[in-house]
Amino acid sequence: MNSPNEPLSRDHILIEDDRTGTSVETLRRAILDNLFYIQGKFPEIATANDYYMALAYSVRDRLLHRWAKTVETWLQKDVKIVCYLSAEFLMGPHLGNNLINLGIEDPVRQAVEAAGQNLDDLLQQEEEPGLGNGGLGRLAACYLDSLATLQVPAIGFGIRYEHGIFHQEIRDGWQVEKTDNWLHLGNPWEIRRPEIHLQVKLGGHTIRERDAEGREHVRWIPDRVVRGTPFDTPISGYRVNTCNTLRLWKAEAAKSFDFQAFNIGDYYGAVDKKVISENLTKVLYPNDEPIAGKRLRLEQQYFFVSCSLQNIIGIHLEAGGRLAELHKLWAVQLNDTHPAVAVAELMRLLVDEHAMDWDTAWQVTVETCGYTNHTLLPEALETWPLPLFQSVLPRHLEIIYEINHRFLQQVRERFPGDNHRLARMSLIDESGERSVRMANLACVGSHAINGVAALHTELVKKDVLRDFFEMMPQKFSNKTNGVTPRRFMVLSNPGLAGLIKRTVGDGWATDLATLRQLEPHADDP
Repeated sequence: MNSPNEPLSRDHILIEDDRTGTSVETLRRAILDNLFYIQGKFPEIATANDYYMALAYSVRDRLLHRWAKTVETWLQKDVKIVCYLSAEFLMGPHLGNNLINLGIEDPVRQAVEAAGQNLDDLLQQEEEPGLGNGGLGRLAACYLDSLATLQVPAIGFGIRYEHGIFHQEIRDGWQVEKTDNWLHLGNPWEIRRPEIHLQVKLGGHTIRERDAEGREHVRWIPDRVVRGTPFDTPISGYRVNTCNTLRLWKAEAAKSFDFQAFNIGDYYGAVDKKVISENLTKVLYPNDEPIAGKRLRLEQQYFFVSCSLQNIIGIHLEAGGRLAELHKLWAVQLNDTHPAVAVAELMRLLVDEHAMDWDTAWQVTVETCGYTNHTLLPEALETWPLPLFQSVLPRHLEIIYEINHRFLQQVRERFPGDNHRLARMSLIDESGERSVRMANLACVGSHAINGVAALHTELVKKDVLRDFFEMMPQKFSNKTNGVTPRRFMVLSNPGLAGLIKRTVGDGWATDLATLRQLEPHADDP
């Protein structure tokens, strides 16, 4: 091997340098190599999308060392890992963002031109990962970007929807919704992890048993079991080596093909379990007006929450951790109420699956979970009709009843005789159709509650969650929902970003307070 100061000839280029170097020639060669060895195309027949895929794989190659080193560093150090649970991640296209974060846009542009292509054209080829429909999903994406840039260990957990937010057409003045088939040409940024497959139970009933020592245990007998398989995407930080992970779960059948049914000519029956299971992650926000749509939404939410928590516990135990100290190494943030069932699921896993006593499990759960509220409208706070919830998650309803019983006792002691407050704070809404209040569950089962802007948080405390603020004000704080300046300025408006850089320097992209230095130039056209 050459010494560090010895120049490398073409014949002595180190494999890792040849694979992940950022010179124009190395990048050009990498694009053509990935075009041939991954796409199976040669330049004369390659389409613009083929070149986009080859470029995307080339950029991903340059993230992999950072990605692996980040995980290795976590394992070596006693760090606390943020787990951001969200039903939406509106990440936006990855290619341009990664070029900015890696600082290689200029050499990549030249390499693409040397390969006979135009970078702007290739950027347009990327399908938008429509895994969200607004502020909730974009907030989650901004947090992942910011966490990586701040080099905070973090994993985003969500659902790999096969079809994202709909494409819109206007016909005769009316909106027409079309399928968003964003995966039809493949996704070069994700890596499937088939060796990880977690079992998620749905439906059925519970039975109570006693072990040899006379202790009572609850066993959940499900109607069906779905398997969750993760797809991982590297999330790069801005001009740092940290590369965090977005892990999205796909639902698959535990048994995808019934050979006996097929043999007797029941060809549809042979694959019906596969179809039913995969429906869980087919569509972002299925229509929940019919009861079948409500059921599917609840199953979706529980599916990704259960997979994520099982995964977290598995990693924790494999690393030699004690479950009683889970909260010291893992922070589970609930992005609105979609993942709020995590409170009951973590209790189930600790008490039922790992035989932890209730009080210890509750302390671990509360200290592990945090809740971000997104709405001021009481009617927008998520609730589930009791019969539906029980039919999908019978064990969780039992756990929620027990949490509610213990919590309401605390409310009675704190506010004796205030029955109206008891009714408002209960996890079960008894007015009209009985239902489970997911926001109440999230508040009771979390150690921290935040809004997404200063005014919003104040209104949350004064209005929609007033009872909880009055009882436990120490839980409430504000976390302002910002934007990612790298995507919204450096990437989308390079001309303005360059002007700012020439005027106040390069630090503003990670410290927006630096923009105050522009004020003396306000009169400079």
